This record gives sequence, structure tokens and C-alpha cells, in this order.
Amino acid sequence: MLERLIDSLVKAPIVKRGEYNYFIHPISDGVPSIDPRLVEEIVDHILKIADTRVDYILTVEAMGIPVGSVLSLKTGIPLSIVRKRPYFLKGEVELSQSTGYSKGKLYINGLKKGDRVLLVDDVVSTGGTLLGLIKALKAMEVEISDVISVIGRGRGTDGLKELGVEPKILVTIDVSAQGVEIKDVCGQKGCI
Repeated sequence: MLERLIDSLVKAPIVKRGEYNYFIHPISDGVPSIDPRLVEEIVDHILKIADTRVDYILTVEAMGIPVGSVLSLKTGIPLSIVRKRPYFLKGEVELSQSTGYSKGKLYINGLKKGDRVLLVDDVVSTGGTLLGLIKALKAMEVEISDVISVIGRGRGTDGLKELGVEPKILVTIDVSAQGVEIKDVCGQKGCI
């Protein structure tokens, strides 16, 4: 179960950014390249645990796009991408997001009150992106069927739980200068 993902995480190079140990991985960074078999394994697992009775699969630019695209292809559910720049379309919703690495604006287009979405993300660490996005979706009265993150690190899910959202994390990791340590795999201890 998720053998390719686990193996790729354990082998991920670690770089130091200030005091932060950052892992470099195809799903979170697109580097060095994205193995289609890895994405397929991830999507096949998501399909086992996600509520796909939705109007849209929703992901955030940029690294949620590979998983979201394959999930859309396999289900026939349209993919909506939360973008990092405005398009000035009618109904566009702007939100602020703050992660451990950056602050910025995100823009939601094409969703309306009553739409039902499956939210898919590559990594949740601080939870800043998902926190801002979920607050905006709730304000828009968009229903969130599930929140799924491929990789979980840190305590980023705590704030989401305070909003009444229980994200499903495929693989939970810890990162040190020595490498990536697998803490949990969805399906072993449950999807946390």
C-alpha cells in the first residue's frame, strides 16, 4: 500500500533552508521528475478513501495539479484550480494565504454556493494554505466533501480540525537532517 510513495519519500534529498530541513520530492516540488506510476498509485489510493460524489475536484496551483489532473481523468469529475494570480472573472474570490515559506493571495474562480468539492493538496505542513482556502469556501457556501493531502508534516492539520474539517493524509512524515521518517500511512492507523 503506497509503496512507491513511501520509497520515494524515504529516498528524498534533504536541504537546509535556514533552520528548516526541507525535503525535495516530485509530488511536492516536481523535482527531479514526476513518475506517472507514482501519481497513479496515489490517485488509486485516494479513490479508495475519498467521497467522490462531487461537482469538482479542487486543488491549489501548482503542485496539486498533477494529482488533481489524474484524479479528474480517472473519475470524469471536472478539475478546478485555485490560482496564484487574478483573472478578474465575475465571481472571483480572493483569499490570503500564509505558509511557513510565503504569504500571498489566491484566487477561486468558477465555484458557487451549493457546489460540492473534493479538495486535494500535495502537502500540508503549516496548514496555512488549506486554512485560508477552507475559510473562503465556507464563506462562499461551497460544500467540502473531503480534504485529502498526499503528504502530511508538522501540525498543519490542527487548525483545519478547529474548522470542523478532518483531512485525510496519505503519508505522515517527519523530516530531519538525516532524512524523511515515515510516521503513519493512511490505512495503517487510519487516515489522520
